[in-house]
Amino acid sequence: MRPASLGRTVGALVCSAAILAGSVSSSLACTRAVYVGENGLVLTGRTMDWMEDMSSNIWALPAGMKRDGAAGPNSVTWTSKYGSVAVAAYEVGTADGINEKGLVANLLYLTSADFGQPAKGKPEMSVAVWAQYVLDNYATVNEAVAALEKEPFRILAPKLPNGKASTLHLSISDATGDSAIFEYVGGKLKIHHDKKYTVMTNEPPFDEQLAINKYWKEVGGTTFIPGTTTGADRFVRASFLLSSVPKKVDPAYIKGVPDQSYEVQAVASLMGVMRSVSVPLGISTPDRPNLSSTIWRTVSDQTNPRLYFDSATRADTFWVSLSKLDLKPGAPARRLTLQNGELYAGETADKFEKHEMFKFLPATE
Repeated sequence: MRPASLGRTVGALVCSAAILAGSVSSSLACTRAVYVGENGLVLTGRTMDWMEDMSSNIWALPAGMKRDGAAGPNSVTWTSKYGSVAVAAYEVGTADGINEKGLVANLLYLTSADFGQPAKGKPEMSVAVWAQYVLDNYATVNEAVAALEKEPFRILAPKLPNGKASTLHLSISDATGDSAIFEYVGGKLKIHHDKKYTVMTNEPPFDEQLAINKYWKEVGGTTFIPGTTTGADRFVRASFLLSSVPKKVDPAYIKGVPDQSYEVQAVASLMGVMRSVSVPLGISTPDRPNLSSTIWRTVSDQTNPRLYFDSATRADTFWVSLSKLDLKPGAPARRLTLQNGELYAGETADKFEKHEMFKFLPATE
């Protein structure tokens, strides 16, 4: 335990950071958590918090698709190596997804994100494509970090369809439980890469999130957990809850779990964590758009590649198993339409329909 005087100093700094995090005018107040359980089971959960419906649909995107960075003639180009299931935002970008190798990518808001000035000779990419690029090209966090730390392209950040800035950071996790966070702050890329980085929120930058959480760990979650909707408080709550849920079969509850499946129990546990850090629908603060309602949640099973989707605008939770989709090269893109309030239950792989691929949000100088 630190000496009391030092503890008070750290506490004051932490409170200042938390106040700053709550005062910024960000818009996406999302939370992400990685669960590692018995027999190597790995799940990643996230909340999507936003001030309005985003017309989100879920896409089945096969390998072999030719893509570019949606940044004009200087765009980076590639052909997707892996098939994936992606949740689109406004039908202009991938906000969340999992590929057939169990790699998950989540985009979260970061007010202070600054992608820097043009680098001569480098191809470019719209930030709306960033997560999909990772899902298309990498099987593991190690692969993605090794490639992206070389900064093979420059990211451009066009305004979102509702006029808000697309200042974002990216989290990825894989089937081994490895995790990395990519942030551009002050024009420089910073990568946080470690299996211990299981929780992140949209605000503040990840270094500050870790410092805040360190302070609250000393306070102890059973004594008091901060309860506001700021990113700093959600980070602390998610960290405590994630560390507390069972990581193996729980005999007190397993009888009521479908098929008495540990995997299903684990998904329910992680979905419970994500619901616990969600903001109820309709709650918002007009002058602080970072305090927005949760509109949907996902849990990705990376051991048995599957995406669970939990909507806040309807009382249904469903899933799609990647093994039940045709993600081979040459297969068409397919869409599970959600934007009109459609209802689904259980496995939905057979509900996806052929659909022309959406166009990523373009970005030019």
